[in-house]
Amino acid sequence: MNTPCTGQPAPSPLERLRFSNGFAGLGEAFFSRVQPTPLRDCRLVAVSEDAARLLDLDPGDVRHPQLAAFLTGSVPYRAADPLAMLYAGHQFGHWVPELGDGRAILLGEVTNRAGERWELQLKGAGLTPYSRDGDGRAVLRSTLREYLCSEAMAALGVPTTRALCIGHSPEEVYRERIETAAVLLRMAPSHVRFGSFEVFYYRGQFERLRQLADHVMANHFPGLAPGDYLGWYREVVRRTADLMADWQRLGFAHGVMNTDNMSILGLTLDYGPFGFLDAYDPGFICNHSDYRGRYAFDRQPDVGLWNLSCLAQALLPVLAEDAAEAAEAAKAGFDAYVERFRDRYARGMRARLGLLQAQAGDDTLIEGLLALMAEAGLDYTRSFRLLAEETRANEAPGPALLAHFAASEAFPAWHADYRQRLRAEARDDAERRRQQCRENPKYILRNHLAQRAIEAAEGGDFSEVERLQQILSRAFDDQPVDEAYALPPPPGAPRVAISCSS
Repeated sequence: MNTPCTGQPAPSPLERLRFSNGFAGLGEAFFSRVQPTPLRDCRLVAVSEDAARLLDLDPGDVRHPQLAAFLTGSVPYRAADPLAMLYAGHQFGHWVPELGDGRAILLGEVTNRAGERWELQLKGAGLTPYSRDGDGRAVLRSTLREYLCSEAMAALGVPTTRALCIGHSPEEVYRERIETAAVLLRMAPSHVRFGSFEVFYYRGQFERLRQLADHVMANHFPGLAPGDYLGWYREVVRRTADLMADWQRLGFAHGVMNTDNMSILGLTLDYGPFGFLDAYDPGFICNHSDYRGRYAFDRQPDVGLWNLSCLAQALLPVLAEDAAEAAEAAKAGFDAYVERFRDRYARGMRARLGLLQAQAGDDTLIEGLLALMAEAGLDYTRSFRLLAEETRANEAPGPALLAHFAASEAFPAWHADYRQRLRAEARDDAERRRQQCRENPKYILRNHLAQRAIEAAEGGDFSEVERLQQILSRAFDDQPVDEAYALPPPPGAPRVAISCSS
């Protein structure tokens, strides 16, 4: 049947988005209304197809002039309700009573056809009431790093904020050097963080604290009964423990685990001076501003617990009416975190070694592998991937595996113990290899790869950004044409220094 012509043009992709702006309904005690400050000659330079699909969009939709102008902060839209969120936080262990979105503006909240809510936040959008001495801008370098890593983490199966697109401008921004400005459209079901609750606790505004908790529970924890604050806190503990275990299992260092950078949903939030391990170093510090190593790789699980203790302190007025009862409930949450983290991490590491069952001695086997990797300075990701690819339960190690571990005198004995452990499960080698390769990525966002893409982009060529994103979106797959992207940094390559301003 032919459809009659109405003479009405099809709605633009922007007009198809369904805005609900739930956080804006809380009232201005929780935020400040502010419009993005447009960048000069801003143009769209990168779009994530996977993130676009979460909004029922395709890449062509995102590049539509009307939608692109909105997503890069150049033009407002009537259905949106832009705001900068208020929060506080503990930064490097020190209490800062007011922080807030100093360079990010929440444009609005969109609901997709599946009923999922996605907040659209523009990072680098200009001055807000919380900018303090900052300029409210982001540079291309840091914007590209967050864009690439957000989508890479999603492909690895790690809970994370998403990155839809980047707008780039020739406008100058001053950091350690003069750089060009950029904006990132970041997406998450919610950008509420631990510090969002801390600010109202330390101000003694307990009703607002309860209001925010009710909002988060109703919209993002639907399985909980209204008012079940203790059950909600336990779920936050569980999600945070799982996230820390995922980071440690995959060798990811965040770099700035302040409470204002901790998501209440257990997402990886605020990519700044992050880094994946190259050579295995448990004390790896990815942030050169972290002079004392507070956020070193091996300290992240303990910092996660410390941050949860700060959140528990802030939630004491709602966890229970009796102060002693609330404190006891919070302590139970700490114990649950330790147990949950240990279990999740152990299961994850067994999976990386192709082990389905938990057996006595598994912890020793895992710790022994990490110890010989640290002693020999072996690449973390590549070590696990080669173990998956070139280990057979009843055969000697494959040639690439032997060459990789050649610097470790302890490896032959360890590998013999490992093969014996594999034989205890009596699994088919081919089946185990397929499963094991789905647990061990071949490609991660190494700093030298990100830096190469950044340098090309700063010269006007964004093709390497697109290529790297496509490779990382298939992190577990063999990609023979792009095998070089799986390799560690070349010997003698300078270490990329990343700071809090990155």
